[in-house]
Amino acid sequence: MTVSALTRPGERDRLIVKFGEIDWTFCLVLCLLAGAGGLMQFSIAGSSWTPWAAPHLLRFGLFFALMIGLALVDLRVWFAAAYPVYLVGLVLLVAVDVFGHSALGAQRWLSLGPIRIQPSEIMKIGLVLAIARYYHGLSSESARFSWRLIVPVLMILIPVGLVAKQPDLGTAVLIAATGGAMMVLGGLSMRVIAVGVVGAICAIPPAILFILKPYQRDRILTFMHPEHDPSGVGYHILQSKIALGSGGLLGKGFGLGTQSQLNFLPEKQTDFIFATLAEEFGFIGCFSILFLYGAVIFMALRIASTSHSHFGRLGAAGVTATFALYVLINGAMVMGMAPVVGVPMPLLSYGGTVMLTVLIGFGLVQSVRVHRYTEVTSGKGSLL
Repeated sequence: MTVSALTRPGERDRLIVKFGEIDWTFCLVLCLLAGAGGLMQFSIAGSSWTPWAAPHLLRFGLFFALMIGLALVDLRVWFAAAYPVYLVGLVLLVAVDVFGHSALGAQRWLSLGPIRIQPSEIMKIGLVLAIARYYHGLSSESARFSWRLIVPVLMILIPVGLVAKQPDLGTAVLIAATGGAMMVLGGLSMRVIAVGVVGAICAIPPAILFILKPYQRDRILTFMHPEHDPSGVGYHILQSKIALGSGGLLGKGFGLGTQSQLNFLPEKQTDFIFATLAEEFGFIGCFSILFLYGAVIFMALRIASTSHSHFGRLGAAGVTATFALYVLINGAMVMGMAPVVGVPMPLLSYGGTVMLTVLIGFGLVQSVRVHRYTEVTSGKGSLL
């Protein structure tokens, strides 16, 4: 008898049982984060549900329902879709270069009638699925260090190059970091990791000098001394630091943040929503939100550890790594510890594309929980 998709042999596999296997505490924490984002967008719009708060909450409701639906999809379906999703993302990234829509000096979107899609977001999911599927067929020795690792390296480098060309440095860094994290989680040798870290550090100076565009170079060099150009490249970081510091322990109060309400803080509803939160709710508010993010990461990793399949474990861990990198990069950026690279705070920031990507990823995480006893079989390292 085939092992049930979610229960041990001999138990019934019914939709209602699957529904009950979803981690609803995990779902509640996601709702709290999205709700906090809606409240902050309501505040910075002058206590108005438009133009940000209402669309943010509506999108979350729709995408949350999609996440629940994806949680019920058998893990073997995710496995079968892994390479096709990656290839579709790759084709769309190439299409962006040819037919893409330009905005703010970057060409990152494809227009399909009234709908605009950002293929780099599809690639974030596709890369996690494809690497998880590839590693599912590798032995532990091959995963530590072998010629077979050329394949996942190419899987990472090709989309990173295409996204960096748009140019979208923040997303390119996120994709590269996610891929690297998955190779580490897959069992990469510590010696190889050490060599890779040293090589990456050595590659930073020539990359800054010879590869990055002038405005990207300015962002990286200016974040260390933003006061040198307070009304230019350093403006974002300086205003963010003012908002962070002025909140103190308890903040100025809901709707009373001067940096955001008086429009000193740029991109207050997206990239710098965390600075807005800090100004109005202070250290306590920031700690509470970071605690919720930590809870999401902990619960997702715990779910990953319960899967009986390597694909499920690595896929859920890869999604979690992507989510954690969003939080880490945005938090460092807002605090002036990293360059401004346009990475939002997930579920808190306004924007439908990133929210959709995050909740599709968590649909996979929940599917891993619901179908944790599923046995996924494949040929070793096969790309077919």
